[in-house]
Amino acid sequence: MNLKKLKTTFEFTKNLFTTGAISETSREVEVEICSKLPKGDDKVIVEYGMGHGNITREILKHISPTSKLYAFEVNEKFCQHVKEEIQDGRLAIINDSAEHVKALIQEEKVDAFIASIPFTFLSKEVSQKIIRDSYDMLVPNGYYSQVLYTKFNYKKFVQVFDECSITKIPNIPTEYIYHCLKKG
Repeated sequence: MNLKKLKTTFEFTKNLFTTGAISETSREVEVEICSKLPKGDDKVIVEYGMGHGNITREILKHISPTSKLYAFEVNEKFCQHVKEEIQDGRLAIINDSAEHVKALIQEEKVDAFIASIPFTFLSKEVSQKIIRDSYDMLVPNGYYSQVLYTKFNYKKFVQVFDECSITKIPNIPTEYIYHCLKKG
């Protein structure tokens, strides 16, 4: 393991209850979680749990030059790292919790949500607020895609979204991508 990966793993592990991870997401997860991103100009995408920006980079590869990505991250060191590593005018980094999305995003509607926040470590109330607020802000036929290490939280999404599916990524540990649709 190289020094950069070791430092990253240490930072994730040190902040396990806010990152919900011990390492960065795999390439397979980055590709799968972005598979439902909408095509076209002027799209608004929100990312919860930016971490070191692996998924952020993948989102930026998929969206148009006129689209906007709002990336939420509670860890200030991660925000600073991404600000230094990713220079892109479409990216707005927000050092705050996803539970404040409605107050912090002035857009009326969001075209897609991509999330890697640790619902396992959040209270039931905070989890429900994030899911409900995301659903309310999402455009009809828009997706909320979430990576988690268990299927335990799937029920929370099924109770809010119109249609949900799970894709299993066989890594160590196993990762699950929830794709949740708000029908038009």
